[in-house]
Amino acid sequence: MSHSLPGKNSVIPKEYRIAAEALFPPGGKSPGDLPAAEDFADALGIGAEYKRILKEKKDAAQLREFLGHFQNNLDLLIQKTWVEKADVARKNKLQDDLIPFTAMIEQKELLHAVEKFGSIIEELAYLFFGRQSCEEDFFEYTFRIDEQMGLFWWYGTQIGSLKKTYKIDKPNDEKLWKILLIGLCYLTNF
Repeated sequence: MSHSLPGKNSVIPKEYRIAAEALFPPGGKSPGDLPAAEDFADALGIGAEYKRILKEKKDAAQLREFLGHFQNNLDLLIQKTWVEKADVARKNKLQDDLIPFTAMIEQKELLHAVEKFGSIIEELAYLFFGRQSCEEDFFEYTFRIDEQMGLFWWYGTQIGSLKKTYKIDKPNDEKLWKILLIGLCYLTNF
């Protein structure tokens, strides 16, 4: 899923493009803040869950519980994914990456967690779609299957390139949490 960023926005259906470009502005400008994140979560169909989790008290126990749900659901998705024998090692590595990833979030290492999440989504796309996830028309393909799912895979490449493409002022900025939480909620409810 290492697609070049320019031009990818053109495959996003018009009804989602405004929310997508508000959260991830073209030209490498700083990502959008809470209203943009909420609009994007709404576009993915997870807006209510996203807003609920944002508004909940942010204590360690609640975060750990949410991350436990995320990890369990993602682990089930990975386990249920059929892969060729040659890709079993990739599948196992992805499962092994979940615990260190959630630990990064709990330790508030958000920039590292965002980078890791991008690679998790990329690997997940490969497990779901195989080599098609590496093709230039991958986003068109996923948008034809389901527009919200296509938007999620597009989000995955944006979050994966967040550090090198967008201006990040603070590595543990609350904005990073709001952007990361979108994907966590989507996969928790997938």
